[in-house]
Amino acid sequence: MPGPDLTLLAEVARKAGDIAMRFWRQDPQVWDKGGDHGPVTEADLAVNDMLKATLLAARPDYGWLSEETPDSADRLLADRLFILDPIDGTRAFVLGEDNFAVSLAVVEKGVVIAGAVMMPAKNRLYTGEIGGPALCNGVEIRAGARSNLVGSNLLATKANMEPSHWPGGVPELKRSFRTSLAYRLCLAAEGRYDGMITFRDTWEWDIAAGSLICDCAGAKVTDRTGAALRFNSPRAMTAGVIATNPALHRAIMARL
Repeated sequence: MPGPDLTLLAEVARKAGDIAMRFWRQDPQVWDKGGDHGPVTEADLAVNDMLKATLLAARPDYGWLSEETPDSADRLLADRLFILDPIDGTRAFVLGEDNFAVSLAVVEKGVVIAGAVMMPAKNRLYTGEIGGPALCNGVEIRAGARSNLVGSNLLATKANMEPSHWPGGVPELKRSFRTSLAYRLCLAAEGRYDGMITFRDTWEWDIAAGSLICDCAGAKVTDRTGAALRFNSPRAMTAGVIATNPALHRAIMARL
């Protein structure tokens, strides 16, 4: 049986997905957040409002970090907190594509202990908790077993294949892409792709839940230097993400 935090996240993730679907392909209002922060829609804000009210009512002593809530240093003092993205892949959502996610995690002292990623338009709920299996709609999933980097199929943006990132030589592989980082991690977790990489600094709310689900599925998940991911940092960012099975992870690190 899942623990109380995962049970809560799974239940609320489906409710969040229902809210998002009411706006999907309905020409929602969109605003540009400026800088390199991308768009936000009325759906993001509606989902965020529900999540904050529901989750903090259930766990009033937990801290809070969300893409759509102004950050507060108070979260740094919390032993446990929620780290979430109401809609990860907002650009895909605005375009009417189905590759957007609701990403919810509970973090304890820097470590993700429960995570849920809901794909509302696909009706897929990925879940995981520390020490337990990774599941998709209740069925266990496992990361792939490919060990040869050449010919592998990785989820990555084109920028990640620039020669400057690969002093050991750019590997010959197939590159695929999905807008949502949370979804990329879940696709790696279920072995539909051999893994995912992103070398740019990455917001914690995009990857907290998915990184745990990948780990539960048997993948090795680190930052771009090979260090373990830690969450609830002052910047709320990690130094990129590499998520593949351990053998392929070693092969990637040998090229970097």
